[in-house]
Amino acid sequence: MSTQDFRIDTLGIAGSGAMGRGIAQIAALAGLTVYLFDTNPKALAAARAYLSETFDKLIAKGKLKQADAHAALARVRDAQFANELSDCDAVIEAIVEDLDIKRELFRELEAVVDARCILASNTSSLSITAIAAGCEKPERVAGFHFFNPVPLMRVVEVIDGLRGDPRSGDALMELARRMGHTPVRAKDMPGFIVNHAGRGMNTEGLRVASEGIASFADIDRIMREQAGFRLGPFELLDLTALDVSHPVMESIYHQFYEELRFKPSPITGARLASGLIGRKAGEGFYRYVDGKAQVPPEAPAPTQLPARIWISRTSPPRREQVLKLIAKSDAACHIDTGHTPAPDSLIIVTPLGLDATTIAINEHLDAKRVVAVDTLFALDTVARRTIMTTPATTPAMRDAAHALFAADGVPVTVIRDSTGFVAQRVVATIVNIGCDIAQQGIASPEDIDLAVMLGLGYPHGPLALGDTLGASTILAILRNIHGVLGDPRYRPSPWLARRAQLGLSLTHLEELR
Repeated sequence: MSTQDFRIDTLGIAGSGAMGRGIAQIAALAGLTVYLFDTNPKALAAARAYLSETFDKLIAKGKLKQADAHAALARVRDAQFANELSDCDAVIEAIVEDLDIKRELFRELEAVVDARCILASNTSSLSITAIAAGCEKPERVAGFHFFNPVPLMRVVEVIDGLRGDPRSGDALMELARRMGHTPVRAKDMPGFIVNHAGRGMNTEGLRVASEGIASFADIDRIMREQAGFRLGPFELLDLTALDVSHPVMESIYHQFYEELRFKPSPITGARLASGLIGRKAGEGFYRYVDGKAQVPPEAPAPTQLPARIWISRTSPPRREQVLKLIAKSDAACHIDTGHTPAPDSLIIVTPLGLDATTIAINEHLDAKRVVAVDTLFALDTVARRTIMTTPATTPAMRDAAHALFAADGVPVTVIRDSTGFVAQRVVATIVNIGCDIAQQGIASPEDIDLAVMLGLGYPHGPLALGDTLGASTILAILRNIHGVLGDPRYRPSPWLARRAQLGLSLTHLEELR
């Protein structure tokens, strides 16, 4: 790029599918001249019809003036041949996710566009550096990754390839702002920011399910109503559809050379092969009727409260949470204050990152009476609570604990024994992967949190979430899971470990010379 202040006013878009027409919509409304390129004239006609219908709907809702809609549509021009893009300041590729096909297109574009024209790829999973390697001028190539639906998902990742000119990315950052989107900057690494960070929810949710700890519906309920996410992992997978999400999971796993944090699950492979891909197929992890998920109902909570309760003293703050809840719910239970539990007491433990069995063994407790409760999210504020049993816990003790924690009307999910319950291990994995993205310098802490909140709809970015719950708490969960299971996927990121031990925010950037 020869000029320092480069403004993109004429934009080419290669591909007129959902992503291409979405980008064309926001670009035309922002005042840019748009050349929508597709060798299939029927696809171009369909895209133009879609844009016209979309603008009409916005007019009917009072969100767009008719004159502005007509002007925007007039700025979109059809192009069936690559040489019609010769006057473009930038061309965004939004075609099939195939490296060879993208490289071929970029070589074709290089032959017709101006020397300073930026070539951008909307790829979600392929390396920008690898795409640029097929070009004579790799410095002009950058990633410009939008999310579907483009007009509603107002975040875009700008990715610098290894040989990319930062000014190309700078120009795309400014273009994104002009089109009403929030740009975030990332280095060229598998999954960039959003798809990389999204591995935590999906892969760990699948791991929990594969261990038989809880059903798909129960895992979703826990992540929504206890952890506060808008969607659980299986609702999210049904929304994105496995024909899209499973290949991305495999791609990121292999591009990171089989990093265990990103290991896909055979659950999704089998369901993809059987056509159970999600909402758009009418059946995925849930069956859909008229677009609505058919969720299995929960059984009513037991009502028989325990006569006597003994609460572990291992963590006084977590013990206090349980005592406070019991007092608030007016449950008529006797609190066993003995140093060891009486023979008939229900034994309540509050582990972080450990399973109920390990706690029972470490504290020399009767496993038949042990029930664990998750206190990561305050028991008196959550919309759902989770308890888990050891393999030896009797049904009577399980039901008594269920009745106790549901006494104030808050639903309770009972799961099988798990290192870190469900919410603890999924949330800790989300935070840990976010920390590793920061450790690798893929993006700034601010952009990591911003991209995840806007791109995935999480209530907090991973680093802010870790700070909210306590970095030392997240570190303890991961270290305990790793210590019990020995699975490297739970090893803490150095970014997390160092900041937790020093009492620093996970968004803290160290000063470098």
